[in-house]
Amino acid sequence: MTAARLGRLPNRRDFLRVQAGRRCAMPGFVLQVAPIPADIALPAIRVGFTVSRKVGNAVVRNRVRRRLREIARMVIPAEARPDLDYVLVGRQGALARDFTAMRRELQEALKRLKAQAVATP
Repeated sequence: MTAARLGRLPNRRDFLRVQAGRRCAMPGFVLQVAPIPADIALPAIRVGFTVSRKVGNAVVRNRVRRRLREIARMVIPAEARPDLDYVLVGRQGALARDFTAMRRELQEALKRLKAQAVATP
């Protein structure tokens, strides 16, 4: 399977729709998934990122967001289902977590939510 480009969730309505879907909490983030609405047909897997002000000031939130974006760029195109929208919510422990551990946790979260792409032989 070729690596698809990541799309973005464009507006608040999409974030709220995904928030109402399934979720899996990990030490550095929470992964939320929901099916893409039938009226939207995009070639890219759509991912949204959010970090609460509880996590820290703007500098800290941006650092967490950058880490989440990079992990998503590495994992989601190759391993995620294209018929779902994804939101990664940064948590307090995201900066202290090892990067490779967070990457494994994202893979594990996809497994738990049954959001992994089915490998075709």
